[in-house]
Amino acid sequence: MRVLHAIHDFLPRHQAGSEIYCFELCRALQARGVGVHVLCAEYDPAREHGLLAWRAHDGLGVTEVINNWAFTSFAESYASPLLGRRLGQVLDIVQPDVLHIHNLLNLSFELPSLARERGIPVVATLHDYTLVCPSGGQRVHLAEQHVCHTIDTGRCSRCFPQHPLHAQLVFGRTVLARPGGSRAARLLNSVRRRLPRAHPAVGALRRAAERAAAPPLGARDVDLRLARARSVFDAVDLFVAPSPALATEYRRLGLPAAKLCVSDYGFPPLGPLGSLGPVGPAGLGPVGPVGLGPVGPVGPLGSRRLPRRERRAGPLRVGFAGTLVWHKGVHVLIDAIRQLPPDACELLVFGDPEVFPDYAADLRRRAAGLAVRFMGRFDRAAAPAVYAQMDVLAVPSLWPENSPLVIHEAFQAGLPVVGSRLGGTADLVADGASGLLYEAFSAADLAAALGRLLDEPGLLDRLAAGVPAVKSIDQDARDWEERYRRLAPAREAAREAAP
Repeated sequence: MRVLHAIHDFLPRHQAGSEIYCFELCRALQARGVGVHVLCAEYDPAREHGLLAWRAHDGLGVTEVINNWAFTSFAESYASPLLGRRLGQVLDIVQPDVLHIHNLLNLSFELPSLARERGIPVVATLHDYTLVCPSGGQRVHLAEQHVCHTIDTGRCSRCFPQHPLHAQLVFGRTVLARPGGSRAARLLNSVRRRLPRAHPAVGALRRAAERAAAPPLGARDVDLRLARARSVFDAVDLFVAPSPALATEYRRLGLPAAKLCVSDYGFPPLGPLGSLGPVGPAGLGPVGPVGLGPVGPVGPLGSRRLPRRERRAGPLRVGFAGTLVWHKGVHVLIDAIRQLPPDACELLVFGDPEVFPDYAADLRRRAAGLAVRFMGRFDRAAAPAVYAQMDVLAVPSLWPENSPLVIHEAFQAGLPVVGSRLGGTADLVADGASGLLYEAFSAADLAAALGRLLDEPGLLDRLAAGVPAVKSIDQDARDWEERYRRLAPAREAAREAAP
């Protein structure tokens, strides 16, 4: 059997949760004898828009389609004829028995239909809301600090022009799509590298050009995108949501219940806690899920549990690990720490401050005078040492997360979680059993939850004892292989019978 996994971007340049999950699932499927290949997009203005590039990553075959957002319209950002032709070529060359979609952002909403035209069954993992949210899939209007619990296409038409994806679209139209555009992009990058002090000026010039050339966008444009997204619902045979919350929301958006099932992510085992020593502000690479080898007993879902450790004396060590961006709610966490008794707890913030530098700078200002340490980035291999420095993980997200990977990792490390009562976080954290839930956006409610850990003797230990087992990536791969084989018996039999 041969399966093509399609995702918006991929390792090693991009190491967020869905990319690493896709990688680990592909490796586990390979170990079971399933042939896998990865199709992804890559933004690289130095290369030709629409170029297909073939490479390998850690034993996986990878095909990149270069998508520099050199489009003439908003509609092309989700259904580009050029990218559609390139994706069809990949399907014809790889000839998969099943297409497994992780994300269509940067690819094309037409990909499922292209596969169906070739008789290829299509499955999809729902990682976020990129199908229905053009601004990155978080359903957050950052400029107005608004979480979109309902989809208002009028608001979407205001939000997208303020999002980095819109900047890519305009830069693609005004620079990259013109003769010599790639050369100009290389020149801009060279200026940024060689003359760091010129970087703000270059950025300002680019933003001014983008504003001047921005194509108009109205609610009607977003309505058309939503209609095309619903055609994806028709073309995909099976959707898998990692959390009940995500499944419920997609059913509300029109995805037929008969095409949808709930099955959480699987994870490789976490390495021994503290095995790499403490990780400090020097940082060692991007935050991401990790698995480093078998330790601890095997849980009921095949996961490996790390042995529980005694809490060290001293302040309660609250940890955050993830992207430092507004909708992750770190500012709410810092405001909550300010409401707790001085010296009662310490906050360790693990995340790259260079991704959203303005937000990171605001966090540092908020944290002035508090026991808050900004630990920087960390490499995947350093995750056991990172979690070893925490007594509890905080997940203060302001958007409805799907099934946060950091919560699973914390559970693997034996850590309870204090999280906002939203989306998949509320599905994973059993309030009072494996962690505590609080009302999102409320620093006072979060402070009250953390205060309970300080004031109630034995509570932290009881919550740690209630941490559940996490499904293993091997079990996840078995489940996916069964789904593939149910959907593609005819194609697989024809391949095996071919001389």
